[in-house]
Amino acid sequence: MALSAAGAAHAFDITDTQGTRHRLADYKGRWVVLNFWATWCVPCIQEIPEIAEFHRAHDDVVVIGIAIDAEDVAKVKRFAAKVGHEYPLVIADDKVEKQLGAMRALPTTRIYDPKGKLVYDKPGRVDRKFLEEKTAPQAVSAQRSFQALRTRFG
Repeated sequence: MALSAAGAAHAFDITDTQGTRHRLADYKGRWVVLNFWATWCVPCIQEIPEIAEFHRAHDDVVVIGIAIDAEDVAKVKRFAAKVGHEYPLVIADDKVEKQLGAMRALPTTRIYDPKGKLVYDKPGRVDRKFLEEKTAPQAVSAQRSFQALRTRFG
């Protein structure tokens, strides 16, 4: 696992721009995808339509965008709407950063499995196909098999 956030907490309790609260504990039994981005990050902007497409096709998966440029919230919200960010949007502030850590590279995507375990945390672009592969039901059993082999054989 790449280190993209210094001291990242595994649980979170954040509020989006619509006032909806998102707590990892509330999403037990569902995959959760957090995508960190900024308005000035070209690869971030390029992946947003793919993430939105994934979100529309998979309403069983929680998808949340975390915009790290908090200086002008209204500008970020307008920009997000313009580029097709149709899933919940959280504007990172000190409280959010304290819970999730500061990003060292953008875009960064974190994926939590249905048990709330962080199973993916890496910088780099993602697309719909990648997200579908990482959140497919068989991904949980593959993850368990890999962990069992790693434990057995070191």
